[in-house]
Amino acid sequence: MDNGLLRLSSAPGRWVLLTTVLGSGMAMLDGTVVNVALPALGSALKADMAGLQWTVNAYTLTLAGLILLGGSLGDRYGRRRIFLVGVVWFAAASALCGAAPNVETLIAARALQGVGGALLTPGSLAIIQASFAREDRPKAIGAWSGLGGVTAAIGPLLGGWLVETAGWRWVFLINLPMAALVVAVAVRHVPESRDTEATGRFDVLGAALAALALAGITYGLIGLNAVPLLAGVLLGAAFVWLEIKRSPGALVPVGIFSSKVFTAVNVVTFVMYAAMGVVFFLLVVQLQVSARFSPVLAGSAMIPVTILMLLLSAPAGELAKRIGPRIPMTAGILVCSGALLLMSRIGAGSAYVTDVLLPSALFGLGLSGAVAPLTATVLASADERYAGVASGVNNAVARTGGLLAVAAIPPLAGLTGDAFGSPSVFTAGFHTTMLVAAAMMGVAALISFLTLRENVLADSHPQPSCPVGAPQLGRR
Repeated sequence: MDNGLLRLSSAPGRWVLLTTVLGSGMAMLDGTVVNVALPALGSALKADMAGLQWTVNAYTLTLAGLILLGGSLGDRYGRRRIFLVGVVWFAAASALCGAAPNVETLIAARALQGVGGALLTPGSLAIIQASFAREDRPKAIGAWSGLGGVTAAIGPLLGGWLVETAGWRWVFLINLPMAALVVAVAVRHVPESRDTEATGRFDVLGAALAALALAGITYGLIGLNAVPLLAGVLLGAAFVWLEIKRSPGALVPVGIFSSKVFTAVNVVTFVMYAAMGVVFFLLVVQLQVSARFSPVLAGSAMIPVTILMLLLSAPAGELAKRIGPRIPMTAGILVCSGALLLMSRIGAGSAYVTDVLLPSALFGLGLSGAVAPLTATVLASADERYAGVASGVNNAVARTGGLLAVAAIPPLAGLTGDAFGSPSVFTAGFHTTMLVAAAMMGVAALISFLTLRENVLADSHPQPSCPVGAPQLGRR
């Protein structure tokens, strides 16, 4: 213990890390495990391409729209308390997904799942930031990023196995025993923390405007309909105006963006996770529809990502602490871009090892170098009292990037209607989307290189004064 804070090497520290990884991993897992089941549930529920997009996006929509409110609730009422509410909510919504009789019910239940995810996801990272001693936080965040990434990457393999052995409904029902374990461990081992300076009312109107704006934009992009798209843009503008007017008591305190590093790393997050979102949505479907792999084999394509993130994410966090996040993030994202160029060749007759596992390994190598430094930089560049808000903002940015990419890119690439039932049509659209995603990764790498010049992870010198303080990671 260090002034009441935990050490990662201690048993209490390891219990806290386990709880946060399992909780956030459950939400991450559901963001990828569902994708491999899309062909099966699409056939069973007679869904078209738009139905599949909404099965993914209904969850992401409420998660992205409400995750800022979830972070604020945790800062105010206790991060462990709101985290546990989110876990229980998520489990109940998962049960509804597993029982859905049609695609409309499934989409509604997925939206409810996203609400639970919005409560538990920001709390997991904020608990780490508030619980661990200064010198252990970069390593703890690296371990959280790596192990959390493992759960996301292992999702397609688990989903494929469940689809083949138990049926697609168990892709959702598997969350129930996981949630029970998280609750049991958190109640016993996770300390409570909150922002003792938090006052005033919650920005419920801001949360509503954010969610409605995303809903309008998403609906407009999926349906290629200008009316809801314009309405979403206008609601988004109203959200920005409201937050500026209400700052610093707004859902998103405007002062948090006075840190140039915080702003830059969130721009990188948006572009990078937009590319990742469309990759995870389409890859496992392409492997089944066009390459004719089984669900299990398609899901196993992400095994190299799992292994590499498990081995390399924590060391990447430590490296970024020593030399700064700029080089690890830039190099990692560029490797991801190259991997996506290789993935674009996947189609009929693809060889599993050379055409699938090799680019997957490169993708995992790139993510291992980029994700942990990115996550640590987000928290290091914001004042610690805004731990929940900073985590919520970055999560919202990441989810929004994926949400909009999954809504916009497939229709523009010709993936509409019953395209997932036609291998030739789906392959052409998949090829286009992978090239677009690779270009987006290249843009994210360029932004990282040009903007992340200062090492906010260093321990030796305080950050320049600014309205939100922008302390280095671990400062108290």
